[in-house]
Amino acid sequence: MSLSSDIKVNESVDEKLKVFEDISLNAKQIQDNVLKEILTLNANTEYLRSFLNGISDKELFKKKVPLVTYEDVKPYIERVADGESCDLLSGKPITGFLQSSGTSGEKGKLFPLDNKFVENLMFMIQTCSFLRRKHVGGTVHGKQLAFHFTKPESTTPSGLPYSSLSTTFLTSDYFKNRPPNNVFSLTSPDQVIFCPDNIQSMYCHLLCGLVQRDEVVSVTATFASVLVRAIIFLENNWKELCSNIRSGQLSNWIKDPICRRSVSLILGGPNLELADLIEQECNQTSWKGIITRIWPNTKYIISIVTGQMAHYVPTLDFYSNKLPLISPFYASSETMFGVNVNPLCKPLDVSYTFMPNVSYFEFLLVDEVNKVEIVDLVDVKLGFYYEPLVTNYAGLYRYRMGDILQVTGFYNNTPQFKFVQRRSVALSVHLETTTEEQILKAMTNARNVLESSDLMLIEFTCVADTSSDPGHYVFYWELKSKTKTADPELDNELLVECCNVVEKSLDNVYWNYRSKDGRIGALEIRVVKQGTFDSIMDIYISRGATITQYKTPICMKSDEALTVLERSVLVRVFSNTSEPSLHS
Repeated sequence: MSLSSDIKVNESVDEKLKVFEDISLNAKQIQDNVLKEILTLNANTEYLRSFLNGISDKELFKKKVPLVTYEDVKPYIERVADGESCDLLSGKPITGFLQSSGTSGEKGKLFPLDNKFVENLMFMIQTCSFLRRKHVGGTVHGKQLAFHFTKPESTTPSGLPYSSLSTTFLTSDYFKNRPPNNVFSLTSPDQVIFCPDNIQSMYCHLLCGLVQRDEVVSVTATFASVLVRAIIFLENNWKELCSNIRSGQLSNWIKDPICRRSVSLILGGPNLELADLIEQECNQTSWKGIITRIWPNTKYIISIVTGQMAHYVPTLDFYSNKLPLISPFYASSETMFGVNVNPLCKPLDVSYTFMPNVSYFEFLLVDEVNKVEIVDLVDVKLGFYYEPLVTNYAGLYRYRMGDILQVTGFYNNTPQFKFVQRRSVALSVHLETTTEEQILKAMTNARNVLESSDLMLIEFTCVADTSSDPGHYVFYWELKSKTKTADPELDNELLVECCNVVEKSLDNVYWNYRSKDGRIGALEIRVVKQGTFDSIMDIYISRGATITQYKTPICMKSDEALTVLERSVLVRVFSNTSEPSLHS
């Protein structure tokens, strides 16, 4: 691209970002307007009428409407799903429901959906695209190798549709009717995204991406875990993919007729030169940098790498030669929250600037002495920790998200937040509490031990095992060789050292019960066979989750999944340290 065209693109991007600039400058007024609009629409719903008597007043709302969790609003949601009028919760039509992934519990939750939700989602995605274009040149005319998947929507007893957030967007008119050569210029045809079989879809995504390798300027998936799975899938299937490219014929096991027809058109005729090139790269001993070797024009990777996704960063760095990892936004089935206005920052430094126009946000101060303090979006304080409360247009009021965020700064007049952890994710076998944040830091320290070896930690989960006395923490690890596709050779001494490092990373409360009182037993790592965590994912997908939104639970609660893990254990090792934590 010429310098002059780069300047024109930047001018256009700045113009398109003006809406975001304006709302971030006027956050207080916009938040007040959003709440006023929500209350005007919904004050006479059955839910709000019991608190507000039809009055749409901010102070009365804050005084009378209680903070709620999902269990509090679940009966109302189920009544609407079963066929009662949507004015139980919302003054406007509820068009369907969004189903959460269900990986934090045993079953996905349903959240009411209206037309405004998808409109806001589109606004957030476009804003992220313009921010990327502002910071990275030379990507306007390229394509994304995007690992998008959908699952056929289901219906409630009343006939209202429900599906995941990603499926809802990808099947919406906003996506289906998108103009060509815009933010959604993808290597895969839509028929691959809509293929109901995840394995066929993954194979075809990769095949289309390989055939158009020179056009790929970014590789993307909603979560980093999906990208890691895609690379491992490529590692296990590259010979067959090369055979398809060499012959110009798609494998017979791709049965979906619509998907097969669209991919065959992209595959075209035989391409011996491309097949040889890909075979040469994939046949090397190490797959270090495989993304940039196969897709040499890739400028960055787009995927959420904050929260529990952070532990995939070293693996993606290995496969991509440390390409920039852009974590674009923070969103959920309840609402959109914010965007990353500094897309090229390091994953550890990612903060999200909240969008004050999508929902009304309040913040519950996370205080060790249980001081109850709730503030508006613009009144949060730098460095403090908060749990967001969401009031949206579709029927959630002062809903406790359970996420813990830290205020890291302000963009114009709008605060920026770093995702810290989920309140509900924790281990405990006695009176201690080990949080998600502590667990992830422990995993980072363990990865440093593995760095000099041939092993990579691909996936993990953990449980508090109280089946014996004293109880102890058990971590299930799936490891992979950096140079081989077979199960890696395991070094017990190295694994014991990992055990020690994980345990030393835990806090003083843990160690008081571990070393002084003997109320907690030695920490254990159980290494499982390769592919075990794919089997765990299959369990959750069978319950309604999609591969796009699936996140391996950090603390495993599913008995069915634990049974699969136990059947796959290769090695068990225990910590042999009696030293206090690394923080002491």
